[in-house]
Amino acid sequence: MSDTQEHIIMLPFLALGHMIPFLALANKIQERTNYKITIVSTPLNIKYLSSNRQNPNNISLVSLPYNSFDLGLPPNTENTEALPLKDMVTIFNSTLSLKDPLKKLILEIIKKDGFDENSCIFNVSQLHPFMKLANGIKAIKNLTKLPVWCIGPLLPQCMIKKGEKDQILESRIAKDHGLSPEKCIEWLNKHPKNSVLYISFGSQNTISTSQMMALALGLEDSEKPFIWVVRPPIGFDLKGEFKSEWLPQGFQERVEKGNKGLIVKSWAPQLQILCHGSTGAFLTHCGWNSVLESLSEGVPIISWPLAGEQAFNSKMLMEEMGVCIELTKGVESVIEKDDVKKVIDVVLSTSGKGKEMKERANEIGISIREAVKEEGKFKGSSVKAMDDFISTLLCTRNLSS
Repeated sequence: MSDTQEHIIMLPFLALGHMIPFLALANKIQERTNYKITIVSTPLNIKYLSSNRQNPNNISLVSLPYNSFDLGLPPNTENTEALPLKDMVTIFNSTLSLKDPLKKLILEIIKKDGFDENSCIFNVSQLHPFMKLANGIKAIKNLTKLPVWCIGPLLPQCMIKKGEKDQILESRIAKDHGLSPEKCIEWLNKHPKNSVLYISFGSQNTISTSQMMALALGLEDSEKPFIWVVRPPIGFDLKGEFKSEWLPQGFQERVEKGNKGLIVKSWAPQLQILCHGSTGAFLTHCGWNSVLESLSEGVPIISWPLAGEQAFNSKMLMEEMGVCIELTKGVESVIEKDDVKKVIDVVLSTSGKGKEMKERANEIGISIREAVKEEGKFKGSSVKAMDDFISTLLCTRNLSS
C-alpha cells in the first residue's frame, strides 16, 4: 500500500482557541505535503471552520452528531465561547458522546483508503502522573520515549510577516457584533505610538462587579487611552446584554467624550489592535493564544490570570521572560483603583521598567518571526521542526508498510 496517499484525521477540543490553531496546523501540513487531512468536530463548529478555511484543497471538514441540549448544555452550545463556568465540566464530559461516531468515521475512512480495518488500533495516550513535576519538552521526551516537536506559533501569517499588516485574516474579524475593524483603526490612529492599553479577558472569562468598578476607576485615574472589551460580570450570562450599572456612573460617556477610552461590548478585532503601532500594552487573562498574539507584535503584558494554566503563563512571562507585570489573580481578589493606575503607569512608561519590558517584548517578537521564517536556504527552528515532523510521519509509515 506504499502508493496510498497519507491521510491525517484531526479532532480539536470544543473551543475556538483550539480549532483555529488546528486549522492553521492543517494548512501548514498541506503547504508541505499532498496529504489528505480531515478535521472532525460538531455541526456548528464545522460551520465555523468552513467560514475560516482559506485553502480547502485536500482539507475536508466532517461533522459528528452532537445534541447539546440532550447532553446537559444550553441549546446550540457546541464550544466553550461565552459558556458559563458552571457548564465547563459538562462540555468536557459531553465529548465522550463523540467517541463511537468518531470510531465509526475512522473505520470508514480506513476502508475507503484501501486499508484493512483490523489494522486500526484505538488508543488514548496518557501522561505519567509525575509529569506534573516535570519541566518542559525535554522531560516529556525522556519520559514517553517519543519525539516531540515545537512547531508553533500557529498564528496568521499577517502577524508574523512585517509589511502584511493590512492582510489580517478576514475570517478572524468576521463577527456579527462588536467593534468593526474600521472604527478600531480610526480610533487608534488618533493616539500616539505605544500609548494605548488594550483590555480583553477572552471569550470565556469575566471578572466580578467590584473588580470591574475598580478597573474602570483606575483606568480613568491613569488618564491613559484604552480599548476595553467588556462582558457581563461573574454571575450573569456572558452572552447577555452589558448593563451600564456595572461601571461607575457616567464612566463610558466621560472617557469616550474625551477620546480617552473605547468601551466595546462583547468582541473587538484583537489581531488588528495588537498589530497597530499605537497599542502599548495588553491587559489579558494570559490565555496562550492571546499571549502569542501579543508577543508576536512586541506588546508587553499586564496579566490577570483567571483560570486553568493562566497563572503559570503569567508567572513565566514575569519571571523568565521579563515582559509582564501581574495586576491580580482570579475573580475573588480585591483590587483598588490605585493598584490599577500604578501598574498601568509603569508598563506604559517610556523609561524604567516599562521601557525594559517593551524592549524585551520586541526581542521576543523578532525571535517568533525568525522561528517561522523561510527564505531561500534559511529555515527557522519551527520550520525545521515541521519538516522533521513530516519526515518522521513518512518514515513511520514506510516502516509499517
